[in-house]
Amino acid sequence: MFDTILLPTDGSEHAEAAAQTGLELASIHDAAVHVVCVADTGPLSDLRLPGDAASAKEAMGERAQEAVDAIVDRADASELEVTGTVLEGPPEDELLEYADDVDADLVVMATRGRGGVHRMALGSTTDHIVRFGDIPVFITNSSAHSS
Repeated sequence: MFDTILLPTDGSEHAEAAAQTGLELASIHDAAVHVVCVADTGPLSDLRLPGDAASAKEAMGERAQEAVDAIVDRADASELEVTGTVLEGPPEDELLEYADDVDADLVVMATRGRGGVHRMALGSTTDHIVRFGDIPVFITNSSAHSS
């Protein structure tokens, strides 16, 4: 039924829980998995930071890669066909474009990620994918995974 499953992540606990559900679905359907994290590089991405990171953009890219690698490692351990990708830009637009590019049959994501004021200011990526995408979205209930 599903050949290609997209697992967006932002590195949050909610995204990790959704990824676990996505990996289980991929195993059941013998589907390829695409793990994607979008580094939301906005106007502050060229801001210089103290320490090793040369810019906010670099720091966001590194965190995005770590989030992708964690899920890719889990998919590899389950012997699934997996691709990990870090993108830059507005997450909702980048995810929809990527899903179209890889001909994804299903997107598996959480109802929330970062949360708080940040989420209210930017809106919900999950909501955008559901409303403007043309592929099925399996939404995990992040409150069920909270500790």
